[in-house]
Amino acid sequence: MTLSGRSLHPGQASGVVLALDEPLSFWGGVDPCGVIVDAHHPQCGATIAGQVLAMQAGRGSSSSTAVLAELIRSGHAPAALLLAERDAILVIGALVAAEIYGITLPIVQLAHNDLARMHTGTQATVLAHTAPLAATVTAGSR
Repeated sequence: MTLSGRSLHPGQASGVVLALDEPLSFWGGVDPCGVIVDAHHPQCGATIAGQVLAMQAGRGSSSSTAVLAELIRSGHAPAALLLAERDAILVIGALVAAEIYGITLPIVQLAHNDLARMHTGTQATVLAHTAPLAATVTAGSR
């Protein structure tokens, strides 16, 4: 399936989808290796590093900007972020990493019903152009 979305931050990536049941705060919710450590999160213990992370929205602190930028720098960030709701905090983290480290993390906003079609274990490719061009997400079957 191929889905069209809104580019929030440009880039291209491929990986296996990790679809989160709830929003995630990177500040205090993810360790430096990209493991979800929020004991109250349904996917606690899952690794986001290298995954195409699909979630409705980010959650929490503006400090998530710095945490995401550091995950990108260290190679422990998701390969791409797919969101149903725009999240300026996460976009700023990707912008900072691109500017300082020269590493891009594509972020795409999908319609809620399209995001719901992204299932854990599915291989996906994300191509997020510079706005205002649309982004595409191509996902295979599980």
